[in-house]
Amino acid sequence: MKPLHRRFLLAAFSVLLALAVPAVACRSTVPNKEARETVFPSVTGTALDGREVRIPEDFAGKPVLLLIGYEMETQFDLDRWLIGLLQSKTPIQFIEVPTIPGLVPGLFSGKIDDGMRSGIPKEDWGGVVTVYGGDASKIVELTGNERDRNGRICLLDGKGRVVWFHDRGFSASKLMELDSFVREKM
Repeated sequence: MKPLHRRFLLAAFSVLLALAVPAVACRSTVPNKEARETVFPSVTGTALDGREVRIPEDFAGKPVLLLIGYEMETQFDLDRWLIGLLQSKTPIQFIEVPTIPGLVPGLFSGKIDDGMRSGIPKEDWGGVVTVYGGDASKIVELTGNERDRNGRICLLDGKGRVVWFHDRGFSASKLMELDSFVREKM
């Protein structure tokens, strides 16, 4: 690479970092909200298997359970929900939705997704749909992001409406409530 091109790329990258780092450092906290009885926003994400997924449109006509996480540490909470759902054989399709607002994470989405792929068996990649940037911000606005290590568990009906919601960490009694709700009403 010619020295002039290299300097131009370094300068452009420096400007991008100067603009983006303050936005990340000043990440705003949105108070937690009860999302039940709202319509889930239309967002697009990418499954770890490479498919583009539109939520809720790709699930129109059928219910789906979204396990939303805002921080890497949320995985502990979501894993407990996943184990419970599998053990209880709750009859619902579910997907994990890592939700990462902001400009900088979107720029590094390939690296972030590769990191997730390295810790998830390939056969499960289709069940993890990462949402970045502005679309991720729509989800944050719906649920809030206080106590961001807790997952947001959103059950959507076939019309994309949130019909069951929980954001206070895994609870065996809440899992049983969700399982009963799905079996009786979905």
